[in-house]
Amino acid sequence: MIAAVHQPQYIPWLGYIDKIDKADVFCFLDNVQYKKNDWQNRNRIKTATGWQWLSLPVSYRFPQRIREVEINNSVNWRRKHLQALITNYRKSPFFDQTIAAFQQLYSTDWQQLSNLNIESVKRFLALLGMGSKKIVMASELSDSDDPNDRLIDICRALGCDTYLAGDGGASYMDLARFEKRGISVVFQKFNHPTYPQLFGDFISHLSIVDLLFNCGPDSLQVIRDANP
Repeated sequence: MIAAVHQPQYIPWLGYIDKIDKADVFCFLDNVQYKKNDWQNRNRIKTATGWQWLSLPVSYRFPQRIREVEINNSVNWRRKHLQALITNYRKSPFFDQTIAAFQQLYSTDWQQLSNLNIESVKRFLALLGMGSKKIVMASELSDSDDPNDRLIDICRALGCDTYLAGDGGASYMDLARFEKRGISVVFQKFNHPTYPQLFGDFISHLSIVDLLFNCGPDSLQVIRDANP
């Protein structure tokens, strides 16, 4: 069995979804230190003038872990994000189906960043036909502070003999330690697909929401066709 592990990201990009798709079980790495202004609280959508950030305001105190970080709800970010999606995707082919998921998501008064991110990914998986994917939390499986031991502990707790790492994992992973513990490591090689978009020339590395608005139920197949 293959395990993949990643920090919970806000409306993540296509490579994140590909990683989940290629794993038998996906683990949200919610017990590591939060990185300010990283992909955990923001991502990109496409507009008529190019790409723009959708950023979540957070209340963060170093060295909080991701699961401890709270959303700053003194800012009306839910209205702002929903309106940005409506403004920029209202003419997309699958607007009605996709915006409904966001209307439901943004109707909740979210307090914890990780809870919002995890729930949003689960809703995307449902839209992509992957709602039955096994999802777990790292905080329930390992409390190790060592990055290698943490991943090994997660794999062993899940009964997985293979760990699917990101393409940059080799620069920080102790592969010999994985091998010694009976865990094979494979590296993701993601090819970004090209698909129909609004507003002119194609822009890659956007949030999965861009693909969902433009390709709807065919979105997962678009990713798989580029990554057989």
